[in-house]
Amino acid sequence: MIIYPAIDLLGGRCVRLRQGDYAQATVYDGDPVEVAQRWRDEGAAWLHIVDLDGARAGHPAHLALVGRIAAATGLPLRLGGGLRTRDDVAAAIAAGATRVALGTAALDGELLAEL
Repeated sequence: MIIYPAIDLLGGRCVRLRQGDYAQATVYDGDPVEVAQRWRDEGAAWLHIVDLDGARAGHPAHLALVGRIAAATGLPLRLGGGLRTRDDVAAAIAAGATRVALGTAALDGELLAEL
């Protein structure tokens, strides 16, 4: 079994949304890179990053931050949020994501076949 500790990003900070409501975000930490390093130090083998700004905008918003997390931790990353095109997926992988998680884009059979 692989457990994926998750870091949800909103405004560049680690948050948790109450029932998916962006207006009810609880900020847990201001520095996602430090949080990711703590997960690594606690023994995490993977991290799951959720780009909430990207999910809302329809395209990735935190790829530079994903790159910093990848570089700082050396961990494989699974990224979701706003990945709706082949170019978005390619950019996520180029930024440091090892795997991607598709939400509504997974309903697009052509996109899935292309990927």
